[in-house]
Amino acid sequence: MEVKVIDQTGKATSKKVALTETIFGIEPNDHAIYLDVKQHLANKRQGTHKAKERNEIAGSTRKIKKQKGTGGARAGSIKSGTIVGGGRIFGPRPRNYSFKLNIKLKRLARKSAFAYKAQNDGLVILEDVNFDSIKTKSFISLINNLDLQNDKVLFILGSQNDNVYLSSRNLKRVKVVTADSVNTYDVLNAKKVILAESSLAVIENILN
Repeated sequence: MEVKVIDQTGKATSKKVALTETIFGIEPNDHAIYLDVKQHLANKRQGTHKAKERNEIAGSTRKIKKQKGTGGARAGSIKSGTIVGGGRIFGPRPRNYSFKLNIKLKRLARKSAFAYKAQNDGLVILEDVNFDSIKTKSFISLINNLDLQNDKVLFILGSQNDNVYLSSRNLKRVKVVTADSVNTYDVLNAKKVILAESSLAVIENILN
């Protein structure tokens, strides 16, 4: 699969790159994607939720009313979960939501995500970008030239570039990552994935 390389003005250059069929041309595996996205979101959870149970509530241990003769249910403590202000019954406790997946499955999920983008015209191959200084205006100009100002964009660089990353940091619809740190969720969450020309070799090396 050959794709034209776009320059920073949004025009097609004379260069073409061949996308690896074993990554961008495979039949996507939906279950692998589901598991990888589920793990990504689970690992982001803090798990610091906590509700007080009856043994943690401050209050008197006096018996509220006599055991029999009131016509109502027995009540032995003001800390009971059935009483307003009492402890929470089976409330949330701090826990770790993360779980592990095999590396081969995670690679398959990322390949499937890229394949979906390739099939649905969601990939843009861009010449390597390098700004002289940190300016959000420069990045906005680049996005406007590519006619992506209204889309959620994932920008994948071949290597760390602080000027490009910091120039995009204030833009809500744009996320800039390096090719060695891209994940399935980010690829699928973006409407357009912009691949810097140098990032293709890194992606192919990792996923193959």
